[in-house]
Amino acid sequence: MSTHARPLAVWLAAAPDAQLAALLRARGVRAEVDWLDFFDAAEALLDAASIDRILTQLTLPEATALRRAVDGHDAGDQTEALLALALLRDDGTPPPPVAEAVSARPEPQQSPQTIRPTLSSADAQAHAAERAFTSVAALADVLLLAREAPLALLTNGNLAAGEKRRMAEAGMPSETADDLIAIAGVAGLVTTDARQVRLTAEGESWLVLAASERWAQLAESFRVTLPRGLRTPSGGWLPVPTWPHQHPWDSSWNDRSTQLRRRAHLLGLIADDGSEPAWVLPLRDGESADAPALQAMLPDEVDRIFLQNDLSAIAPGPLVPALDVRLRGIATRESAAQASSYRFTVESISRAIAAGETTSSILEFLDALSLTGIPQPLEYLVTQTAQRHGLVRVFTDDDTGRTRVVSSDATMLDALGVDQALRPIGLTRDAEGLSSRVSRDTVYWALTDARYPTTIVGSDGLPQIVERNPAPPRADATPETYAALITRLRAQQGPDADAAWLDRELEAAVRAKALLLIEIMMPDGSIREMQLEANGLGGGRLRGRDRAADVERTLPVKSIRSARVVAADTAS
Repeated sequence: MSTHARPLAVWLAAAPDAQLAALLRARGVRAEVDWLDFFDAAEALLDAASIDRILTQLTLPEATALRRAVDGHDAGDQTEALLALALLRDDGTPPPPVAEAVSARPEPQQSPQTIRPTLSSADAQAHAAERAFTSVAALADVLLLAREAPLALLTNGNLAAGEKRRMAEAGMPSETADDLIAIAGVAGLVTTDARQVRLTAEGESWLVLAASERWAQLAESFRVTLPRGLRTPSGGWLPVPTWPHQHPWDSSWNDRSTQLRRRAHLLGLIADDGSEPAWVLPLRDGESADAPALQAMLPDEVDRIFLQNDLSAIAPGPLVPALDVRLRGIATRESAAQASSYRFTVESISRAIAAGETTSSILEFLDALSLTGIPQPLEYLVTQTAQRHGLVRVFTDDDTGRTRVVSSDATMLDALGVDQALRPIGLTRDAEGLSSRVSRDTVYWALTDARYPTTIVGSDGLPQIVERNPAPPRADATPETYAALITRLRAQQGPDADAAWLDRELEAAVRAKALLLIEIMMPDGSIREMQLEANGLGGGRLRGRDRAADVERTLPVKSIRSARVVAADTAS
């Protein structure tokens, strides 16, 4: 057992519960760790792996101050922070295991003190605003794609090649997709589970915000989730050119800081030349994002479109996001630019009806949106598609539990029964229609994907709306709670720390069959030293062989004043 653990164990035992919990949380200790007492806790916190983990998290000021403390100087204004992390003792010196680990690391490289952010020129601000607008629009496209079907991830957390290929085919900038997903993740717009990216309820709400409001939400989330080494006491961030220096003992920090600078660039928080646009200043100072300042640099959004006889639609500018999202639920977007184009098809109208739209809701929406009225071909397409929708009905048979597929069109049922694309759902024909052992929703989506006019009906015979990929609720980020662990440690905390520590030393020596140098108080009050090869402990007595007298002795533990392990080659 390390003798360095004893002072820390005493300090831990005397610390308030709140301070203990903060330390355990900062050091990344699991709440279910199997420590029995504060000596276990102290030894674990002074373990080389635990020390290495916390050293990689230190900020530049903390690392610099700790290095100074190792060199025998005062840690200055970082003393309290380093004490709270158990990297300094009460006297301001680091425990030897900490000093050893720090000495093996390079001297922290100081960031230039003269670096100050400069305000972007008009051209640089215009380019930054355009980039922010493009990134926000591209992220909206990614989220809509995730709403249709979860996006697959590789083991490294990046999007799978197939997903990027699908994005590229849709005209989306797939090269920035990984960074956009990361930006969305910290804003809570998506959730990642089982190597899949799914849209959240917060993401659904974000999609209908104005472009500047979308940007403001992303920028503020980016700021509050920055690593603590980049944040200022006011809640803002340090000048971006200093970021590479702020976690000097983290070997992965160079790549991480590069990622963060790249994402800041995508959000228009830094210009191409490294300067700052005017709308960034409040954010950097820890205040709310200045959405109106960015909005003044963005193209005006439009709320009207041109509907054409060829079943297409043209938006003469960036369409208001809420309108764009709804329109893309009814039509397929063909191109995205300052003027976007959309196309109505049987499939797109069917998809809208399956999602809850009706003939009247679609036509009323398009009539309010159109600058040219509703062309007759489009009205006919919507009406005919809506009438045909629901020709095939899917429901669960309450008696058998099987999925039933019925239709008034016998020819349609025959086609379903022989469609090879539907073989996986195992449809079987009977007098009343088709049935399957597969679940109702799975059968419904298989028929929908095969472009059959299908609807789900409940036990009451009324149509039901089923979301294919419902947004999962955002999981609350509940921090580790250490109440049970601290209670267990307190329960083992006796009034005599010296006696408890001696018991620990003796137990460890017996397990290791170690040679101990013992100071023992004799009955006459004198102190005697002896070297004892410890081999047993129990009933308040220590057993072992006296090296000098070559005899077995049993010593009362209460008479032992001190005990320390000695190396075999130094034993007398």
